[in-house]
Amino acid sequence: SIGESFRNQKLNHGRTTTPETYKKQYLPPIEMAIELMAARYPPKNPQDLIDLCVKDWPAGSVTRKHRARALKQFLEHAVSREGIADIWLPPADLKNHIGAANPKEVIHQEGDPFDDDQQILNLLNSLPLDSLYERDKDAAQKWLNAFQLMAELGLRPVEVMHLKIRKDPKTKEHYWWCTYQKKAGAGTTEPRRVFPLPLINSDGEVQKWNLIERWKAGLIELPSCRENKMGEAANTYLKRRESWNSLREVMKKTQGVNIVPYSFRHSYSLRAHIRGVDAGSVAMSMGHSLEAHLRAYPWASKASTADAFAKANEKASKVEGA
Repeated sequence: SIGESFRNQKLNHGRTTTPETYKKQYLPPIEMAIELMAARYPPKNPQDLIDLCVKDWPAGSVTRKHRARALKQFLEHAVSREGIADIWLPPADLKNHIGAANPKEVIHQEGDPFDDDQQILNLLNSLPLDSLYERDKDAAQKWLNAFQLMAELGLRPVEVMHLKIRKDPKTKEHYWWCTYQKKAGAGTTEPRRVFPLPLINSDGEVQKWNLIERWKAGLIELPSCRENKMGEAANTYLKRRESWNSLREVMKKTQGVNIVPYSFRHSYSLRAHIRGVDAGSVAMSMGHSLEAHLRAYPWASKASTADAFAKANEKASKVEGA
């Protein structure tokens, strides 16, 4: 087959690639392309074929770029070595297929919170920690560590790579410190103390992940990737999990909400307000201004307003009954 011929070419001739790289970067888009071409109504040109094979990944993302380039090489091989029609020669420039991230869409892509803590716990419990393959098991443990930190501390994905442990000189208490500085419209956010907010399962039990103790003992290892690509790497890893894709699809169809890696952070905010933490304190721990917090999380202002009036009415009732 053309697919097997291309695989042989990539592994054994010219600028060869490793079987592992081929399996990761080349095989998925090529299998998808072959499946599309065998469909009842296949794409009519290489441009449409490439677009269909990359559309599920964000414009400008590394994964989308890899898939487009793999397909370009595959189609060139099919025309030059396997004799398919010249009409299937891919475009020399892939910019229109790879695209670029639209800044106006970033906030929308950051998505919504999970329904509750149990939903997060179910997702984390589905990671392949018991895989027969050591590589998969190792990756699952590292990503579990990262997602636990994001969920309990309300971190941006990139911030898990900027965590430190500090010790209060008076109380001798150890606490989390995030050194990440995010450039925003009003300037740059400052390094900050981060307050944990443990998850509670559907039985009312607090999840004790012992993150600080494990961190101090050197037992928390994180995924290896470039600092500014942590969010993208998290998204790529989750997209390979059936449990993640199933949850996203169900929540999209039934509730119209968009679950993304940032949803661990969003759920921290919602969890804090449900438990009565004031909006200003939540904003400080999450590393943005109160104004930005209220703008990004509408439940924060609504919860604070409702709580303020409830307390006022409670005081009035006590005065009246006195």
